Amino acid sequence: MDAIVLNLAPVIQLSEEQFFELCQINELIRFERNADGTLLLMSLVGALTSNHNANLSAQLGNWNRDESLGIFFGSSVGFILPNGAMRSPNFAWLKRERWHTLTQEQKERFPHICPDFVGELRSHNDSLQRLQNKMCEYLKNGTKLGWLIDLQTQRVEIYRQDAGVEVLESPASLSGENVLLGFVINLESIW
Repeated sequence: MDAIVLNLAPVIQLSEEQFFELCQINELIRFERNADGTLLLMSLVGALTSNHNANLSAQLGNWNRDESLGIFFGSSVGFILPNGAMRSPNFAWLKRERWHTLTQEQKERFPHICPDFVGELRSHNDSLQRLQNKMCEYLKNGTKLGWLIDLQTQRVEIYRQDAGVEVLESPASLSGENVLLGFVINLESIW
């Protein structure tokens, strides 16, 4: 099962505050919100996908701690994109100076900012088309670099601003290029 779409619009229009509260009181449900206000209810992932996500997140988190160039986020944050959608990537990164443009209140809620980098893992439950659309949405809203790591096919789709999607078959590693300067992620353990 990929995601359940819930359209509350005929009955209620959730404000941003109400949507945030809904997410807080239903902490075991992963929500995203489309630009049209429909909600996506995401299923929890299996242990293997969670393990791979933790491994990859740890690599990015360790690099970020050592380099101090930006702010690293795991999968439990929601970003309000310029198009109004709220998305929650598996892992994300934001330049430090962009983070500092946010108020304290924005930092404590779903920040109104699109990450500079996003990473998504496709588990056996996920629709490839939905994730590809999500990656394109990130780019249209300001993301500079994105990785869609497909655990099923052992492929990686690399998304960049003003470039076509590059597809790699079972790469051993990926470079953070000019966005995550000096970062190389090891993928050998997930294949």
